[in-house]
Amino acid sequence: MEGISLSAVTNANHLLKKDHRNTNTPYEAQRDFASVLKESMNKVNETQMASDDLTTKLVNGEDVELHSVMIASQKASVTMQATLEVRNKVVEAYQEMMRMSI
Repeated sequence: MEGISLSAVTNANHLLKKDHRNTNTPYEAQRDFASVLKESMNKVNETQMASDDLTTKLVNGEDVELHSVMIASQKASVTMQATLEVRNKVVEAYQEMMRMSI
């Protein structure tokens, strides 16, 4: 069983530490952010699908260890909770910006 991949976080960190002399255009920044977001959502989806697959195998009586199913289920749960928290913070930040007067 694989551990939780932090490649999306590493990729985001790499984008944040880019050389500031090479200023991105707004389009490039949007594209980079979108790619990091898409990659992160794909990782969450993969974790959920792996958990579902192991649960289905266990229910069907296939040779799957119960602890593997439980670990996969908890990984899926934690990644989903973290994703929801990040989404909530982004929405909160957006709402705060919309309340600012110019």
